[in-house]
Amino acid sequence: MSPPGRRRYYIWPVRIALLVVCLSLPHESHQGPHEKRLLHQLLDHYNVLERPVANESDPLQLSFGLTLMQIIDVDEKNQLLITNIWLKLEWNDVNLRWNSSEYGGVKDLRIPPHRIWKPDVLMYNSADEGFDGTYPTNVVVRNNGSCLYIPPGIFKSTCKIDITWFPFDDQRCEMKFGSWTYDGFQLDLQLQDDGGGDISSFITNGEWDLLGVPGKRNEIYYNCCPEPYIDITFTIIIRRRTLYYFFNLIVPCVLIASMAVLGFTLPPDSGEKLSLGVTILLSLTVFHNLVAETLPQVSDAMPVLGTYFNCIMFMVASSVVSTILILNYHHRNADTHEMSTWVRLIFLHWMPCLLRMSRPSVEPEPRKTLQLRELELKERSSKSLLANVLDIDDDFRHTGTLQSSSTTGFLRVSGGGGGHDEPQIVHNCIGSHRELSLILKEIRVITEKYRKEDEAAEVTNDWKFAAMVVDRLCLIIFTLFTIIATIAVLFSAPHIIVT
Repeated sequence: MSPPGRRRYYIWPVRIALLVVCLSLPHESHQGPHEKRLLHQLLDHYNVLERPVANESDPLQLSFGLTLMQIIDVDEKNQLLITNIWLKLEWNDVNLRWNSSEYGGVKDLRIPPHRIWKPDVLMYNSADEGFDGTYPTNVVVRNNGSCLYIPPGIFKSTCKIDITWFPFDDQRCEMKFGSWTYDGFQLDLQLQDDGGGDISSFITNGEWDLLGVPGKRNEIYYNCCPEPYIDITFTIIIRRRTLYYFFNLIVPCVLIASMAVLGFTLPPDSGEKLSLGVTILLSLTVFHNLVAETLPQVSDAMPVLGTYFNCIMFMVASSVVSTILILNYHHRNADTHEMSTWVRLIFLHWMPCLLRMSRPSVEPEPRKTLQLRELELKERSSKSLLANVLDIDDDFRHTGTLQSSSTTGFLRVSGGGGGHDEPQIVHNCIGSHRELSLILKEIRVITEKYRKEDEAAEVTNDWKFAAMVVDRLCLIIFTLFTIIATIAVLFSAPHIIVT
C-alpha cells in the first residue's frame, strides 16, 4: 500500500488536466442567441401582407427561372404534361435587412414562406387538383434583404398535343407563370436566364427526347385595364422516340401487308387464298385498335400512322375483293358463263402482252387423241363396207343409177342382167345399209360429244387464264401500292430517325 503523500502527488495533475478541459469546452452556442435575437427583431413586427418595397410607387423586381428535372409523362389522350420542376424565385425584401456584425456575424436565415411576404406566382395552365403543385420549402434570406425561394414540385400542365405526325412528332408544351393578383406596376417579373430553363440536371426520358426549354417574357395589356400584366412562358420542346413504335407497329404492319401481297402468288385451287386475305384484314383491325387507344380522341387531325394503317387496310380489303373475282373467274366454265368480247380482248390479248405473260400451248390428251383416231377409222371402215355392198362410193353416190319403187319397197338396179335372186340380194343389202347407218350415227354422236368437251375445256382454260392474268395484275398493283405508301409515310414525316 502506497503512502498518502504519494497518492496526493498523482491526483493533483489529473485534477488540473480535467479542469483545463472543462474550461476549454463551450458552455453554449455562439450562433444561437444572435440568430434568435435576429429572428425576433425581423419577424415580431413583420406584416406578410405588406409588399416589401422602399417606395410604394416602384414595382418589386422578381427574377424567375426554373430547372427541369424530369418529364414524368405525356398524356396524349387527356392532353397533359406531367413534369418534375424546381422553380427559382429571387427578390429583395427591404424589411429583412440587418447588419451582420451586430448579430454575431449571422449573414443568412432560413425562414418558412408563410412567415414572410412571398410573390403569388402560379402556373396559369395548371391541371393539378390543388392547382399549385409546389412544396413550400424555406426561403433563404441574406443580410442585404435578398430572398431565394426554390420550391420543387410535380407540375401537371395542359398541353395541346398535335398528333398529325404520330409517331414522328415534335410537341411544344407551354408553361405560363405569372402573378395571380399583382400587375406589372406592382410586381415586375424578369427572366432569370435568357437561354430559358436549366436542363443541366435533366433525367433522360425513355419515350421523349428533350430538345430545349426556351423562355420568354410577355407583357400584355388587356382592354379592361390600363396596367400591363407580365408573365414568363417556358416552352418545353420534346421529340418522340420512334424505336418502340417502329418495331412494334410499323414493321408488323408492313409484314402483314407483304403477306397480303404474297397471297396473290397462291394458286386458286389451294383453297387458302381467300382465308389468308380475311385473316390479314382481321390482324390489321387489331393493330388499328391498339393505335387508336394511345391517341387523343379528337377530330382535329388524323395521325400519319393511322392514315398508313387505313391505306393498308384498304389495300387488304381490296385484295380480298380481287381474290373473290379471281376465284370467280377461275371456276367458271362453258355451262354457266360465256366470255364476252371485251373480257376476251382485255384479259386474253391486251393484258398478257402488257404483263409479258405467254399462254402455255395446250396439247391434246393422248387418250382422247387415240379415241378420236379409232372413231375416224371406224367411220371410214363403215363407209367402205357400205360402199362395197352397194357398189357405191364413200359419199353414197351410185356408179350406176338407183331407182326407187313405191309399190315394191326395194331398189332396182338398172343396166344389169336379170335373175330370180336379184330382188332378194337388193333387200339384204338395204338391211345391211340400215344397220351400218345406225352405227355411223352413233359414231357421229360420240365424235360430236368429244368435240363439245374439247370446246368446253377450251372455254374453261380461257377463264382460268383470265384469272391468272388478273392475279398477276393485282400482285403488281398491290406491291407497288404497299411500297409507295410506306415510302410516302416515312418521307413525309418531319424526321425519321429511329432512336
